[in-house]
Amino acid sequence: MMMRFGFMEKKEIKKYLSIAAIVIGVCLIVKNLSLFGEIIGITVSAMYPLILGCAIAYVFNILLTFCERCYFPTKQKGIIAYSRRPVCLVLALGMTVAIIALILKIVIPELITAFKIISAEIPKYAIDIKDWAVKSLHDYPEIQEKIYDIEVDWESLTKNLVDFVKVGASGLITSIAEIIGALASSITHLVVAIIFAIYLLLRKDKIKEDIRRSKNAYLSERLNKSLTRIYHTANTTFKNFFVGQFTEAIILGVLCMIGMSIMKLPYAAMTGTVIGVTALVPIVGAYVGGAIGAFMICTEDPMKALIFVVFLVILQQFEGNVIYPKVVGTSIGLPGIWVLAAVTIGGGLFGITGMLLGVPVLATIYKLYHSTLREKEAAMGITSPPTEEEIEQCRKKNTRKYKLVEKSVEELKNMLNSMKNDKK
Repeated sequence: MMMRFGFMEKKEIKKYLSIAAIVIGVCLIVKNLSLFGEIIGITVSAMYPLILGCAIAYVFNILLTFCERCYFPTKQKGIIAYSRRPVCLVLALGMTVAIIALILKIVIPELITAFKIISAEIPKYAIDIKDWAVKSLHDYPEIQEKIYDIEVDWESLTKNLVDFVKVGASGLITSIAEIIGALASSITHLVVAIIFAIYLLLRKDKIKEDIRRSKNAYLSERLNKSLTRIYHTANTTFKNFFVGQFTEAIILGVLCMIGMSIMKLPYAAMTGTVIGVTALVPIVGAYVGGAIGAFMICTEDPMKALIFVVFLVILQQFEGNVIYPKVVGTSIGLPGIWVLAAVTIGGGLFGITGMLLGVPVLATIYKLYHSTLREKEAAMGITSPPTEEEIEQCRKKNTRKYKLVEKSVEELKNMLNSMKNDKK
């Protein structure tokens, strides 16, 4: 009894010491919040290339896995198996560079053309606006006279602008140097991130094995299972989201380009490409791309820009109600209302990055919560309602069965008809 009492006493002492340490730590953090904030900021800034490299490696791993499944998947020995990882990695990088180059080749020339049209049409538009203002204000002759006196000398304006740039060039040197420094820093971070991502992808099997061994050695079985469950849920959700979002963006961009080509709207290729790229951001991305496209089209014909806006709204309704739920919604298992909430909250907190990652993060939390809820209900003897994924799978299964039965009935009818014809 004394030994048991002593053991319990030591256990209680450890428990209270742990609680005291946590309380002291929280008090120190609260008291020196600004200092801890600066330390965290410096740490994140120093680790930013590595964090970015992990993100790049995760996205590239989806494409790399696809390439590995297509590169002699049955060969497990020899030079083909040994070269599978580096060859597929080069293929994945080459595909990505080719896609980016194609996008730039489509978008940049048409953007230059649009800006040339804008610069040529601005004086004309200014004259038209002036004439319209004079006609509209015929009841106010004093204002009309002042408008008549307004003369814009575009050559002089351009010369003054050039002179201003020359005079202010000395003051702009510092700003330009800062911009160049920031750009060089960003490029350096990106290069380091890509190199780190390549290293992670080449060594991903060894890294996974080291993490597994470390978890088994240092974590309890219960915590290990919980972390593994969270990882698998998050990994499946993020992978399905990125694949589905990329597929949905391609479909939307292609449909937009085809529709604009049929209606003979200008900048069809550029607008479809821009909408496809911006559609990677859920819900609001396509509208941002649509605004850019409408502005470009407006430089040629405002009426065609209005037709484009109406077409895009209709296309977005079709995409939001038919394409997105089928391609992305069911793959991540998150209802539409929560997708909108994730985009809104994520965008408000972290900008475009938050809008892009808010959906899979919330979908992961949603799945883990409902999985835990179903386990609790099962322990209490309560029958849980089917999930949306189960309902969708059941619907597809029943649809396949119905088609199979329909096909069998059709074959039976054909057989009976042939027998009747033979008797005749």
